[in-house]
Order: sequence, then structure tokens, then C-alpha cells
Amino acid sequence: MISVEEALARCLALAAPLPHETVPLAQAAGRWMCSPATARRDQPPFPASAMDGYAVQGDPGPDDTFVVIGEAGAGHAFAGPVGSGQAVRIFTGAPVPAGATRVIIQEDVVRVGDRIILKDGLDAGLHIRPQGQDFRAGDSLSPRRLRPNDLALLAAMNISAVQATRKPVVALVATGDELVMPGEDPAPDQIIASNSFALKAMVEAAGGEARLLPIARDTEAELATVLGLAEGADLIVTIGGASVGDHDLVGKVAGLEHSFWKLALRPGKPLMAGRLNGVPMLGLPGNPVSAIVCGHLFLLPMVRAMLGDPAPAPKPLMARLTVDLPANGPRAHYMRARLAPGDGMPEIAPFDRQDSALLSILGQADALLLRPVDAPACRAGDTVPYLPL
Repeated sequence: MISVEEALARCLALAAPLPHETVPLAQAAGRWMCSPATARRDQPPFPASAMDGYAVQGDPGPDDTFVVIGEAGAGHAFAGPVGSGQAVRIFTGAPVPAGATRVIIQEDVVRVGDRIILKDGLDAGLHIRPQGQDFRAGDSLSPRRLRPNDLALLAAMNISAVQATRKPVVALVATGDELVMPGEDPAPDQIIASNSFALKAMVEAAGGEARLLPIARDTEAELATVLGLAEGADLIVTIGGASVGDHDLVGKVAGLEHSFWKLALRPGKPLMAGRLNGVPMLGLPGNPVSAIVCGHLFLLPMVRAMLGDPAPAPKPLMARLTVDLPANGPRAHYMRARLAPGDGMPEIAPFDRQDSALLSILGQADALLLRPVDAPACRAGDTVPYLPL
């Protein structure tokens, strides 16, 4: 058996970044922008008023009087300059006229006809946003997975399309005579195929495109037929059939080049990876919790690597343990756990039941508590690593 770290390294070695394509900004949410985007203009592109009020020159005080010579609104600049003793009615976001050095907020003004008189207790702020206060033309946004906030920034930079890595297509193949799809009428010795639905959602949430293929029955011919439907996929993921039983056929499929099989992990020991006719392939365990945990540890990093993420590995966080735990054995244990708010860091407690078939426990969990290989006993109050779910 190999370690989780070595297995992940071998999985990532199979997952090269995919080619890029031009994506309109309106369709770029969640896409991996693979090259920097450069601002085409300053923001704001001119000195702009930060408040509704009056643009004036100099450093006026209470009881000073100004003649109002015009108005400036957002999208409607005042064309002329502002001289001494003059004011321009101005609204938030409007360009500040030439010559004006300050915006007097409207609450500090008494207007009488075409004149304004400044009140006592005058606000001392200039209330002008300098040109380029937010960013300058030539500033860049680094490659990243684009969030809604990033789209607003790109739009303000006057960028209408980005270069994004093509979405990896992941073919998901559940295997086994015992499986039927949700909504079907299972025989007494059959169960519902559940793992693939979680894995599909995980792939899509990470930015990939998941294809749910038909269940492959336990014959070599049936498995070969279903795997043939994965043509064009960037990654093939099988679920079940990767162990050593007579009906575990995935590891024997023609054209499979093994990278590894079996690792020191709990849950998820029967995991394999390699290439199937040149296409990266990941063979997940059939037990529901094992498949989903391995999906977090290996499948999602492979998807992120194909998207071009330079740091695709899972990133553990730290929490404070609320119970005592015994020493761990020769396999890394990813325990389903529950987080709670704590003083300075979250608190974490594993569930008492850790059987790899218990989806109900996984449904309640919001973290995987990591117990490394041969980790010593822990006491309540110790800090431990975890992965959020």
C-alpha cells in the first residue's frame, strides 16, 4: 500500500491542464481564468464626486457664499471650469469639474435661488474620489477561478471576454449487478446507486462537466461497452469493482495501465489510478462514504489540476478537538466530524460511528478529521487538521 500523499502525487501526474478557450464575461462565472486580465482604463476614469452636494474651489468656511453656475450628474459632466466664488451642483459618481477641489455635502448647504451659503459645523472631507483610486490601466487580475466579485471587477476593467481553461469532461461509471437507479424497483438483493450523484455534483461544483453513464454490470463485455461510451472524456471515473473479488473487473479491463492500486487510507483502501487507452482513469471504491471521501481527496484535485490550478491539493485547516481519541493505526483515517464555533478556531468532534457504508452520518458531517498514519493518542483541547465538506 502507498501513502495518501504518494497516491495524490501520482493522480496529479495524470492530470495535465487542458487547452484554453475564449469565454464571454457573461458566461465566465466559475470558470478558471488561465491568463492575467489587464485593465483597459482607470477606475474611476476621472476624479468623481463621492457625495451629493456642490463642487467648489479652495478651502471655504461657514457663511461663505457661492454662485451656482451649473450641474453635473453621473454620465453628464459639467463642461466648464469652476472659479473662485462659484459652485456646481454635483451628484455622486459625476465627474468633478476642472478647478474644483472639494465637494460640500448638500446637508451643509442652504440654497437660496442661484446661491448657496455654507452652514456652521462644516464637514471637513474633500469627498472626491481620485482618478485611478480603485485601479489603473495596465493593472492586472491574476489567474483564478472566477467568482461573482471577479466578474464585476473584470467588467469595470472594460474586459468583455477572458481566456479560460476548457472544462474537463468527467465520465462517471458505476459498476455492479447489485445497483439500480433511483426511482426504479430494486430486487430484494439490490441497492440504489447513490455515489455517482454526489460525485457528479462535486465535479460540477469544482468547475468540471460530469457525464453520468449507464451502470456497468459485472461482465467484462458489459463493462467494456459502458467504458466505450466514455469516448471524448478527459477523465474516466469508475465506482466499485476495484477490489480483489471475482466480480471486481475494473482492474482487469483491457488497455488499462496502472499507476497504483491500494493505499493506506481509511475509508478508501481499494483505490486505483492509471490510464485507459491513454485517458486518465480513477477507480473509486464502491462503498458510498469511501467513494465520496476519495472524491474529495483525489478526484477533485485532478479536476482542479486539469483546470490549471497551480495548487490543486486539498488544503487542511485546524480545529480544536473536543473529545479524546486513541492512537491511529497504519492507515490515514479521515473521520466524519462535526464543527462548532470556538474561541479563536473551530471545535471539532468525530462521530462515534465511522462505518464506510453510513451515508446518514456523512450527511450530518461538515468536516473530515484527519488522523495521520500511526498518529499518537489525542486529548480534548489538542489542535488537529481537518478538511471542510
